[in-house]
Amino acid sequence: MCLNVAEFRYLIKELARTIEPEFGSGFGVRQLELCRQFYRTYPIANALRSQFNWFQYRLLIQITNLSKREYYELEAANNSWNGRELERQINSQLYERLLLSNNREAVLAVARKQRIPQSPAEIIKDPTCLEFLGLHREAEYYETDLESSIITHLQMFLLELGNGFSFVARQKRIMLEDDEFFVDLVFYNRILRCFVIIEIKTHKITHEDLGQLQMYVNYYDRFEKMDGETPTVGILLCTAKNDTVVQVTLPEDNKTILASKYELYLPTEEELLNEVKSEVKRFDEEQMEA
Repeated sequence: MCLNVAEFRYLIKELARTIEPEFGSGFGVRQLELCRQFYRTYPIANALRSQFNWFQYRLLIQITNLSKREYYELEAANNSWNGRELERQINSQLYERLLLSNNREAVLAVARKQRIPQSPAEIIKDPTCLEFLGLHREAEYYETDLESSIITHLQMFLLELGNGFSFVARQKRIMLEDDEFFVDLVFYNRILRCFVIIEIKTHKITHEDLGQLQMYVNYYDRFEKMDGETPTVGILLCTAKNDTVVQVTLPEDNKTILASKYELYLPTEEELLNEVKSEVKRFDEEQMEA
């Protein structure tokens, strides 16, 4: 017998009305509907992941896109995300942000451990979401405010950076003859096997910012990088980007200096999808010109 939606909901309500008084609120209408949705999504019991709890599966079954759900399932298992961490990554549209600089097959291949990321662009997200800093909406922030807040919420920042990152230093002092400079944040990525320099700017990107970051990257490549390690990566976190300025300022073969716009508040799914469409359109136009 095939039931329509209205008939099915009626049966669920009747079932809940019958068993909820005896077994408690965990057997209400909403919970029973989730149980049915869970069974339809994961019908094979042996294929379930024992490390996931009910809260995590509730998050996963609400994702209708199969590739997207597989990605979050794999990453949650690979990185031992708890329920709150998985929820945060879904709400920040991690999957969509990675698609801005990678194709779907590449993103899934990394999650399936079928390939290792070959370039910084495959790991670094743009935009970078820093909503966990909990900063109130203000007309402006000082760079030290952002930096201090990142250190306070270092675990969440590492989660946002992605796989393989570890913290090295804050305000790393560099002496060049009689001049001293201070690098905002230094990390190391064991997957790429390189230092990662992060500079924070509370304004739109400028060529001076890129030149400063390039100097820090050069310093680490020449004085800190050891044999067997790959070239240092520099990330410029800024409030707004100008891709043309980035392309003209840096060498044509640049693969190690990246700019990422940061968001202090979570973008909506519509905003991210529009950005994905813009990136795809820009890529198609560049391919036609080539």
